[in-house]
Amino acid sequence: MTQIEAARVGQVTRAMEKVAAKEGIRVEDLMAAVAAGRVVIPANKNHRNLEPCGIGKGLRTKVNANLGTSTAYPDIEPELEKLREALDAGADAVMDLSTGGDIDACRRQIIAHSPVAVGTVPIYQATVEAQEKYGALVEMTAEDLFRVIEKQAEDGVDFITVHCGVTLEVVDRLRREGRLTDIVSRGGSFLTGWMLHHGEENPLYAQFDRLLEIARRYDVTLSLGDGLRPGCLADATDRAQIQELIILGELVDRAREAGVQAMVEGPGHVPLNQVQANILLEKRLCHEAPFYVLGPLVTDVAPGYDHITAAIGGALAAAAGADFICYVTPAEHLGLPTLADVREGVIAARIAGHAADLVKGISGAWEWDREMARARKALDWERQLELAIDPKKARQYRQNRNEAAAVTCSMCGDFCAMRLVGEYLGKPVEKC
Repeated sequence: MTQIEAARVGQVTRAMEKVAAKEGIRVEDLMAAVAAGRVVIPANKNHRNLEPCGIGKGLRTKVNANLGTSTAYPDIEPELEKLREALDAGADAVMDLSTGGDIDACRRQIIAHSPVAVGTVPIYQATVEAQEKYGALVEMTAEDLFRVIEKQAEDGVDFITVHCGVTLEVVDRLRREGRLTDIVSRGGSFLTGWMLHHGEENPLYAQFDRLLEIARRYDVTLSLGDGLRPGCLADATDRAQIQELIILGELVDRAREAGVQAMVEGPGHVPLNQVQANILLEKRLCHEAPFYVLGPLVTDVAPGYDHITAAIGGALAAAAGADFICYVTPAEHLGLPTLADVREGVIAARIAGHAADLVKGISGAWEWDREMARARKALDWERQLELAIDPKKARQYRQNRNEAAAVTCSMCGDFCAMRLVGEYLGKPVEKC
């Protein structure tokens, strides 16, 4: 029985109990949200060491970190180091996007070492194997693709990105309207090439019931991918993107009817004034399905700083109702991220998510900020460092830029506003 099936018959699962406790909400309320499909709990029955988290309406905004090998960097160990770094930085989930080396071994190692939900994009492995087997990506068969999906589900993958909405109709609409950057999703581009080469419908759409059967068997959450997401601001919110979203909304309904959890992935590059509209469209067209956004990136001109670009868009998106933020690192558009890039990306996305949680009134969000304010007022540096979203970086700044016994910081020194006003108001600050 899947999480959504259990919720519909009033059965509280162990995963629901854990998620409700972490979120500080009543388990009955969580169960109702899961039953309605407004919340998903990615929890494959074969992921033995999983500490489940909930994603969706009324819950803390979650953050995902992408990992995985490439043909240029096929070694597994650096990706396991990135997993540890992402977890230390506070990631709620990770995705293995491996395309190089031993893809099966990398995925299994990440699942074995990950207490958080693990996602994949199965078509990546299917196309890599098709290239090796047939000499061309487009020679992949539907059987090849579904064999990979089943293998990954059996290994314990908790959620999979499947670009089911990239159909012949959508691609035709894309051609008629035109785009500056066409298709930037790897999965979307693979499937588009396959469809145009064979003149056949996307197998993930044509055989969606088969996909649902596999997902239900292992309780894999479907992350319905945005293969037509805009790759630049000029392409945002166009007909192809919205047509795909309409199809994904219909597939959400079919997934729920089949007892399969589903969320929807959202646009990449979106100008500030269109972010909220994109969230509202997804929530309306997809009947409140949890929304998983990449960024959104609100400008195209910041390579090397796209973790900031994405954090701006992510905060706006989450405040408008997005539920799950995929991190973007400083290396986005430039290369495979380093350990430092992974940490920067996770922290930037967490800042965006927390800023939105304050707006959404999520349990515990305001309490965290109030506690930090009290510590700052008291010049309680140790408490400030404990409360920091990235204690390691905050502690480095404090230790490297101040004398060990300093009551204030080196920015203000003797002219610290907190200390001066405290003295004027008769509230002198004790040395911390």
